Amino acid sequence: MAAGRYCPRCGGPTGELPAKCGACGYETYLNPRPTGTVVLLRGDGTFLAIRRAHPPREGWWDLPGGFCEGFEHPAEAAVREAREELGVEVELGEFAGMHIGVYEFQDEQLPVLEHFWVATIKAGHIALDPAEGSEYAWLPLDDPPEMAFPSMDVVLRNPVVRRSS
Repeated sequence: MAAGRYCPRCGGPTGELPAKCGACGYETYLNPRPTGTVVLLRGDGTFLAIRRAHPPREGWWDLPGGFCEGFEHPAEAAVREAREELGVEVELGEFAGMHIGVYEFQDEQLPVLEHFWVATIKAGHIALDPAEGSEYAWLPLDDPPEMAFPSMDVVLRNPVVRRSS
């Protein structure tokens, strides 16, 4: 079933989003899903990337991060995701940007509102979650590979990130 075809409240037909159900009047919108992501830097001009272990973009380099839970602030999500994916506690630094992106999920192109912070590891040793990544590497910020999502390519060129490295 494609998103927006049926009302989530009464099941009546609605058409594509945004939509107002003709049966019950419920309005449904396609809003971006917020994310929180860290750009972990070392003082040697490198950043930490994870090779994605699952679709979408399986096998591409990714930054540690993910979707916010219900009412979770994106900064809290960034810290939580780093802990879950890498097994480390991070300290957030400067906010490095917010971008609208696209995430493919269940054969749909979903809008995402991506939030990025410069960060450093403050406690722990990297223990990559194999469900999230097949490997990790410290890559050169001056010559990064193409990342899994275009917004990551943009944020790696951001002056906030460059001057923090």
